[in-house]
Amino acid sequence: MSTCSTVSWDLDEPLSGTAPVARTWLLLEQPGPWGAKALTASHLDPALGRALDAAAKGTGVRVALVRRPGRHADRGTSAERRVYAAHTVPGNVWLHGATVEDPRRLLDLDLAALGRGDRHAFESVLGGGHHRGDPLALVCTNGKRDRCCALLGRPLAAEVAASGTDGVWEVTHLGGHRFSPTVLVLPHGYVYGRVQAHAVKEILHRAREDRIVVEGCRGNSAWERPGQAAELALRSAVAEDAAQALTVVRTDGAAPRWEVTLAHSDGRRWRVTVVQGAAAPPRPESCGASVLGSPARMEVTAVRALPAPTAALAS
Repeated sequence: MSTCSTVSWDLDEPLSGTAPVARTWLLLEQPGPWGAKALTASHLDPALGRALDAAAKGTGVRVALVRRPGRHADRGTSAERRVYAAHTVPGNVWLHGATVEDPRRLLDLDLAALGRGDRHAFESVLGGGHHRGDPLALVCTNGKRDRCCALLGRPLAAEVAASGTDGVWEVTHLGGHRFSPTVLVLPHGYVYGRVQAHAVKEILHRAREDRIVVEGCRGNSAWERPGQAAELALRSAVAEDAAQALTVVRTDGAAPRWEVTLAHSDGRRWRVTVVQGAAAPPRPESCGASVLGSPARMEVTAVRALPAPTAALAS
């Protein structure tokens, strides 16, 4: 039986510029089954889930649930849960962790401050600190949201975890079901699609060195979709893999055409033209879709180096 991911694969749909957008990720451990909208359809108090979802709107924070790979029968919830917060904007990338017994404490967080990259907003409320372990690999596995995430994501998470790789979690929703299995890597915030276990290991190996793998990358969640596509195209053009080397300075224009200005940490700057097109032929954007769609695709048409700033020339 054909699935949304097999159709996307057969049509060779581009991955670039399809990552979910979040400057900061807030992750709460929630064992047990997840419904389609897991924040309000899991063993988490639905009132708390609704409150967290409402509090995050407009802050740049995306709230998701995570659980360890494996069986998820209804065995109750452990008294202690892990919580992570990760800010993904280059120049201020960080990943903090904490342990809580009462998840309602997350309502005391200043999510607007977290969205701006203020790590103290996490430390002061939850007593959390810098995550000293390996980078996190978050595999989308929510089969109630889309069956591809369960059919492809759960075996991937289990295989990588069984290999002894630390930091592997299942996560509720990363969007782009048709690119399953999809993986978010923190702290840097790069998202990957159509990933195999050996690729996850390489991606995590590079992440430990503060570097990224461009192949199979959907984009950095810190940027809107045109910025994601522009950054990946520029990385390929100049062979740059340092995770925090490039920053989206500004994005001018509106659909279907943008001019994205990017800066390198060494002072170089570029302007990248991104054009939005419609994917053809129409295809299922998820297995649960009742109609075929033509998802937007980001196409980079030009990469131009900009003159160095006057101050840099004078030095």
